Amino acid sequence: MMNLKKFGILMLNIVVLGSVAWAQEDSIMVEKGYHFTDTKELPYTPVKNQNRSGTCWSFSTIGFLEAEMLRTGKPKTDLSEMFIVWHTYMQKAIKYVRLHGHLNFAAGGAFHDVTEMVKHYGIVPESVYDGLHYGEENHVHAELDKMLKEQVNAVVENGNKKLSSAWVESLKGTLNAYLGELPNHFKYEGKNYTPQSFASDFVGLNMDDYVELSSFTHHPFYERFVIEIPDNWMWGEVYNLPLDEFMAVIDNSIENGYTVAWGADVSERGFSSSRQGVAIVPDVDMEEMSDAEIAKWESLTDKEKDLELYRMDKPGVEKEITQVMRQVAFDGYETTDDHGMLLVGTAKDQNGNLYYKVKNSWGSYNKFDGLFYASKPYVEYKTISIMVHKDAIPKDIRTKLGL
Repeated sequence: MMNLKKFGILMLNIVVLGSVAWAQEDSIMVEKGYHFTDTKELPYTPVKNQNRSGTCWSFSTIGFLEAEMLRTGKPKTDLSEMFIVWHTYMQKAIKYVRLHGHLNFAAGGAFHDVTEMVKHYGIVPESVYDGLHYGEENHVHAELDKMLKEQVNAVVENGNKKLSSAWVESLKGTLNAYLGELPNHFKYEGKNYTPQSFASDFVGLNMDDYVELSSFTHHPFYERFVIEIPDNWMWGEVYNLPLDEFMAVIDNSIENGYTVAWGADVSERGFSSSRQGVAIVPDVDMEEMSDAEIAKWESLTDKEKDLELYRMDKPGVEKEITQVMRQVAFDGYETTDDHGMLLVGTAKDQNGNLYYKVKNSWGSYNKFDGLFYASKPYVEYKTISIMVHKDAIPKDIRTKLGL
């Protein structure tokens, strides 16, 4: 029989060898996968879950305003997205009817929807208005969206040759039934507020300080234009910048402590925020290939090349993005206004490539607890627009914009 001393030595060897094996496996996994080191992380509030609702625009902008509160020394606060959604749907319906139905009436929206609603109607905490008044624990809006669309279409298409005085109240009734009646007064942390006084006295942010920017060539640079995306029902304007200055705004914002509300296309094959936690624009660098590798690559079918590019098992070469590429993708419906998120920092992968750390609104759905990393080329290529505090814009660019 083995004595206790020899048994102990054997077990120690097993543990050591096992640790070495695990370390080697971890090393291989790091080499094959993406390994990020945060270089800058700004304060932000916890990731939320929009669930099955098309309200990313509200979640991303509310998250942006919550981060702005933290930046200005305010306490961590959970603001109500659905309070904004109620008001936005109501204003969208009024405009839809006024335009005889010639307006996009859907769940989507834009960053300025939130700031405009806060400016006019105030805001309330999530604990006061969660918008879950219809027997669900999480947001599920398919029925509500269809119900509202049917109602406004019935108003527009009615055969009475004039509108009744009841349709607005009817729509309010639907919104109240699903999201709940809006509070006129409420108590929060021992004090009484209205939505307007809560916005001014507790939140304390000036909605006029926030501007939206984009980068497209079909409008003059350094001027404002109404961005032509379906969800821009309000016809909100953005400032137009050349791509290099547009990216300089993002970098300057994060470097100086300002988060960035980010609207982007997430339909790309390189958007893998759940599986890999990354968004990239892969490319093939022929200059780094041997003749044999180039010959092998060129012998692949288009489908095989596509599978090879988007295997995404480790960082690789990405496309160099140009102003022309952005414009072609936008004009050709390849870049669409899919999703609103929040840039909360920067990071580098194991090869030293720059990424932006992104707060999403799909709950803790991935290995980064609901955040992911978007490469610089992806942000250059697939961004529709951003919202920032005007003080986050470099002074020389602000001067060009007249801000």
